[in-house]
Amino acid sequence: MTDTRVDPAFIADESTMLHSWLDWHRETLAVKCAGLSDEQLRVRSAEPSTLSLLGLVRHMAEVERNWFRNILDGEGVAPFYYSDDDPDGDFDTLETSTAEQAFARWRGEVAHARELSAGLSLDTIGKTQRRDHDVSLRWILVHMIEEYARHNGHADIIRQRIDGVTGE
Repeated sequence: MTDTRVDPAFIADESTMLHSWLDWHRETLAVKCAGLSDEQLRVRSAEPSTLSLLGLVRHMAEVERNWFRNILDGEGVAPFYYSDDDPDGDFDTLETSTAEQAFARWRGEVAHARELSAGLSLDTIGKTQRRDHDVSLRWILVHMIEEYARHNGHADIIRQRIDGVTGE
């Protein structure tokens, strides 16, 4: 795997630290998927789970989209892959998109999230509540780091299952 990540600084202000750790985790997902075919990206972790690398990319596109567009900015955009009738569509219906399409959507959502959060105070309150609670940008960034970290652990195991490659 080619590692394109930039390590976060050991010393930085809180905003820089949180944004750089989130970017590091975003790129970790890309590294875990690098060099694999669409078919390999669709390989499931283990039955009965429908978890796959492609599903993780699609899921993280949804997560980026929801937290930054909907919660932080109040856009109210609809999901790409899941619905009330298919709540796990991001993981389950992989035949509906290619890896190229999924990565383009994910990268687009990451870029939009960066734009929406650029220059905002960590104390900025999102325009939409989550479960009847206000949410700060700080909380969103910490949650996103946690979400990526958890799923990057899944990605590491799936990648090792596919071709034996492991990494940080």
